[in-house]
Amino acid sequence: MAKLAIIATIKTGPGKRSEYLKHLRAHAERCRASEPGTLQFEILTPHDDPDGVMLYEVYADPDAFEAHWKGESMKQMRRDSEGLQVSLSGVRGDLVES
Repeated sequence: MAKLAIIATIKTGPGKRSEYLKHLRAHAERCRASEPGTLQFEILTPHDDPDGVMLYEVYADPDAFEAHWKGESMKQMRRDSEGLQVSLSGVRGDLVES
């Protein structure tokens, strides 16, 4: 079974990106440390969007992503970032490894 990759785009409230990133960094560290199926969790900040954040995530399989999405770290991230995030969209795909 192919690994699942996700590219997500997040929009924060105006001027809220730095505060949001504080919580997102902690979330990424928790995920990498406590979710064996979370293989990669990278945070990017677009140069041309001061309120934007992008994520590149890789999971062992779709079940690992579901465990992540419903897990305790995600629940904490939602609580910690309440009112900071305006939108979230993402694209899922199979990771093509060479």
